[in-house]
Parts: sequence; C-alpha cells; structure tokens
Amino acid sequence: MTTSYVYDAVRTPFAKIGGALASHRPDDLAALVIRTMVERAPALETSRIDEVVFGNANGAGEENRNVARMATLLAGLPTSIPGTTVNRLCGSSLDAAMIASRQIEVDEADLMLVGGVESMSRAPWVLPKTERPFPMQDLQLANSTLGWRLVNPEMPGEWTVSLGEATEQLREKHGITREEQDEFSARSHQLAAKAWDEGRYDDLVVPVAANTKRGTDVPRDETVRADSTVESLAGLRTVFRAANGTVTAGNASPMNDGASAAWLGSEAGADLLGAAPLARIAGRGAAANEPQFFGEAPVEAANTALRRAGITWDRVGAVELNEAFAAQSLACLRQWGVDQDIVNAWGGAIAIGHPLGASGTRVLGTLARRLKAENRRWGVASLCIGVGQGLAVVLENEEATE
Repeated sequence: MTTSYVYDAVRTPFAKIGGALASHRPDDLAALVIRTMVERAPALETSRIDEVVFGNANGAGEENRNVARMATLLAGLPTSIPGTTVNRLCGSSLDAAMIASRQIEVDEADLMLVGGVESMSRAPWVLPKTERPFPMQDLQLANSTLGWRLVNPEMPGEWTVSLGEATEQLREKHGITREEQDEFSARSHQLAAKAWDEGRYDDLVVPVAANTKRGTDVPRDETVRADSTVESLAGLRTVFRAANGTVTAGNASPMNDGASAAWLGSEAGADLLGAAPLARIAGRGAAANEPQFFGEAPVEAANTALRRAGITWDRVGAVELNEAFAAQSLACLRQWGVDQDIVNAWGGAIAIGHPLGASGTRVLGTLARRLKAENRRWGVASLCIGVGQGLAVVLENEEATE
C-alpha cells in the first residue's frame, strides 16, 4: 500500500451567519482556497492534480452543481481535472480527505486537492414540489441552513429532535452540568484569541478581500471573543428548553460561512509540490449510533482510527475535536479519558465557528500544524455528525523527537 500524507492546509476566516462573508458565494469561497493552495506550490504543474474532492452539507443553493467541480473551474485550473462533492453533513470535508487518502493508498492518485465549503448565510429557503398540480392548500417554505427539514413521516420522532434538544439529552445521559459547558466554552474563546495573537493561524488562514457589496476585508475569525468568561456565559439564556435547559448560544458553535482546503499526496507529492509532508495519515474511522446521540459518535470513530493506526490513547499528544456543542465535546472527552490540555489547544469551533462542510479540513489542517509546532508524534482529528455519525483520522508526525 502507498502511504498518504497531508502536505499543506489553508482556510478562510470563518464569519458569522449574516456577517462579513454573507455576500460571498460559496463557490467563490471554495475557488479562493483552491487558488491559494496552488499559489503556495509555485513549482506545481496543475495538470498533475489527480482530482479535487470537496465536502458540502447543504447543496441546495449556489453550490448545488457539484461545488468541487464548479470551484475548480472558477479557480482557473485545467478543465481536465475531475471533481466530486461529498455530503456527510458536518463531517463532509473530513470524509473528502478520507476518500482521497484511500485513492492515494491504492495507487490511483499521487496528488489530491481536498476541502470543503459552506455558506450558511446564503443557504436558501426551499419549497417542495406538490404531488398534484394547482394545490389549494397553503405551502410552507423550509429553511435549508441547519438541521432536519422535509422529514420523512416514517422517521421515529425521537430521532428527529433538534440538535440542541439532542445535546440536552446527551448531557443528561453523562451528567454534564451547565457550569462545565460554560467553562469549556470560555476556554475555547480564550485559546483561539491567544492562538491568533501568537500567529498560530498566519499560515493556516488566507484573508478574504472585500467584494463590491461589502466594504470590509475579512482577516480573522469573526466569532472569537477574547473577553469570554464563565461569568459572562452564565448570563445567557437557554435556547432549547424553557425548564431545566443548559444549552445556550454561548456553549454551542455558531452558524458560519467559510471554506478550507488541503493537499494530500503520496511520497511523490513532495516532488510535485516542492514541499515536505506535514503528517502521515495513519488511520481512519467512521461510526454510527442513535441519531439523537450523534454528539458521542466520535468516540467509536476515533477508537477505530487509533486501532487501525496501531496505537492507543496514551500515545496521543494532540486532539482536534470539532466543538459542535460543549456538552457533546465533554461527553467524548470523558469516554476517551484524555487530558483536556491536549484538546483544541488553539481554540475550537465554539469560538472559531462551524461552517458545516468546511470544518473537517479545518480540524485536519490544524492538527497537522499543531503536531509540527508542538513536536507531537500522534494526533486525532474528529467530528460528530447529525443523524448519528462520527468520523476520525489519526495523523503521525514522523519527524517528532518526543
């Protein structure tokens, strides 16, 4: 089997829904990170790119015509480069990386460009077609931004609760308190702000220039709040339950716009890109459980990836877990038994944001950079996924001296 590596990764800043990126089309954001990846490999002959694989969760709006292919064309790459779009909801771009790494390992490709994009601001309202012409009843629009819509009536009701209510049920299952969630969330903001100030994201984020509709550039993540504290978060009202609720806008990830991308390749990718790899892809894992407990699905996904990598949790030095909700993240960490200090050391999605299809490559790229910066050998990148799934990838920094 050929070995697959992560060579480079980049993303846009993540902007809040209706914020600084709301006037940017998702296919344009995807094209931006593709162009950036090519520019960062000046020796590359673009015709040597075997394929582009992108993740996208909604796919109901401007990204509907296979956004991987659309963005590749918009970025000016040769028309001969194929592209495909993957939808595994929040895990879409990590799934894209996993798919691409398998192509590399079975010797079908030497260089793959992977990534993901989401504009939650521009996700459309959708009107389902009627079963008969000229209906007399009122029709209802469905918001395609997030969560269940156009639900099959045969689906059990306990599976189709909102993501927030599902998280309330998960935190009850594991006895996670509101205070623990707010502490975790304040930490995410503080670490993200610190990482930005220390330049950790200088090589990971490409600023987005203002377009003609908005007059501001977007240099940094828009939802990071350096002044977040447990006390300030404690004052926020709960959202999904009027009584006995704990989930708030402050201990959940916001809705966002953004894009991310990464180079994956075989050993030959080093010559094609003119760069050394950041990390080896050592293991992959997918798992599924009851839809309402989607938040803890990463537990088994990561355990599977570690088993396939041939290591155990005691050897892991860095974890990038997408923070869909604080309670969801804490449920995973408790079951893994890892030290929270190694988790999301540069902040997580509660602060940075979670533009669904873009988050998988964000956690993968951040993990690869962290392993280098912290001289760690082994790391895990993982996400929970709506409807009860989880994905995980294990990376190895082969140059680590620890």
